[in-house]
Formats: sequence, structure tokens, C-alpha cells
Amino acid sequence: MKYMLMMFGDSSTMMEDHDTQWVRDMIQFMESFNQEVNASGEWVFAEGLADPTTAKTLSLSGGQVVVTDGPFAEAKESLAGFWIWDVKDEARAIELASKILPWAQRVELREVPAGPPEV
Repeated sequence: MKYMLMMFGDSSTMMEDHDTQWVRDMIQFMESFNQEVNASGEWVFAEGLADPTTAKTLSLSGGQVVVTDGPFAEAKESLAGFWIWDVKDEARAIELASKILPWAQRVELREVPAGPPEV
């Protein structure tokens, strides 16, 4: 079963809320966590994302594509990075996701289905 874990946070206040050592410890944790998941054979893909101020939001208005700067949501918290794992079941995905919580404001876990739903 594939699962996607999305990590949310506020990159603009991270350095205000945490000291430099916390940031170094978080980066070290992420590197060792990624090595652990890779070694277990459950790693599929993971990436951190650029600051949301670099984002573009696309929508349709009157049949025309409209591009605006920044993320759609007006929240301070935004998607900071993600992992995709191939694990035996939801319990294992939750176990892995729980290890991220000390380092993220919030995480979201979703199953990645093998295909579209049958209709």
C-alpha cells in the first residue's frame, strides 16, 4: 500500500520560533529518518518544497487560465515537504508518520491508490 505523508509548517517563522541548533537537529533527523525508511525498502520518493512565496496558483475564470502569486490558502502554515512510502498497511504508515511530529506543526497522511476508483 502506498501512502503520502505531507508535512505542514510555517517556514517564515521557523527561525523565529526555534534556535539554529533546533533547525540543525531537525535536518539531521530528516536525513537519518530517510536513510531508515530507504533501508527498510519502504522508500518511494520524498522532497522538501521551496518557500510558498515562490508558488503560483492557477485557476479558471471565464474559460481563461488565471495565474496568481503564492499559495491559494491565506494560512501561514503551508505544505513544506512530502514522502511517498510503500508499506504493508496503514498501521505502518501511521508508525512512520508519528516519527515526524516532533519536527512538524502538522502532518497529513493519505493513501495513494493504484488507480482511479471504479465507477
